[in-house]
Amino acid sequence: MRYTEEEGGRLNNYAIEPKMYQAEPPDTAQKRNYAILGVVGAVIVGGLMAVAFAVS
Repeated sequence: MRYTEEEGGRLNNYAIEPKMYQAEPPDTAQKRNYAILGVVGAVIVGGLMAVAFAVS
């Protein structure tokens, strides 16, 4: 365990850092899924706003 001892005998613990990796760009299927989810989210938000406007 990594720690340092400060003045007065207090211990300061540090978390173990995860290994680094390089992210890969999304492929065409993932890009399509992101676009579909964006459209679905926009429709849901628009629908909720319409319902809120109609109720008020």
